[in-house]
Amino acid sequence: MLVLALDTATPTLVAGLARWSADGGATVLAERAVPSGTKHAELLTPAIQGVLADAGLGLDQVGAVVTGLGPGPFTGLRVGVVTAAALADARGLPVVGVCSLDAVGSGARTVVTDARRKEVYWAAYDASGARTEGPAVVRPEELDRPGPFAGDPAFAARLGAEVLAADVTTEGLLRAAGPQLADPSSAGPLVPLYLRRPDAVPPTSIKAVTQ
Repeated sequence: MLVLALDTATPTLVAGLARWSADGGATVLAERAVPSGTKHAELLTPAIQGVLADAGLGLDQVGAVVTGLGPGPFTGLRVGVVTAAALADARGLPVVGVCSLDAVGSGARTVVTDARRKEVYWAAYDASGARTEGPAVVRPEELDRPGPFAGDPAFAARLGAEVLAADVTTEGLLRAAGPQLADPSSAGPLVPLYLRRPDAVPPTSIKAVTQ
């Protein structure tokens, strides 16, 4: 089955295509990792078109969609989740959502990614790759874990430990989504993992307009 994988939970947007089977795992055919900052909405569709072109395949050949659910910033994360849902709905495809941190690195590790506000998103995994704690958000100095760490090396000094550079990958997304791809009926609704309220909030009072 051909699977389209998307993630917009970090400053690097990921779009990829892979062949997946329950017995053989995933073979990545094409992937684009695009430094996107806050431009996920402008860059995601061209990235999807790009991986389709790179693989010489069409969207009509895709059999399922996988998307990262975060944790991540509100607006960027919403772009990926909504796009995945819209594509799947338009083509009548199963769509699977996974924790984006599950797709960073492999084996025993604690994953840390930039949560802004001088904080990190984190989750811990055992030797089999199963998540044992998290996801959560915390200041790096308060993350009382021995490592090894994988994710954003920019936080090494504040963690007081080396951080192996690692990003969300197509392979990682499909590895995390494997059980749900094998049984699409087990896939739950696409609920983004924001972990905290967005920065933008509605006004608490309405000012009178004077002429």
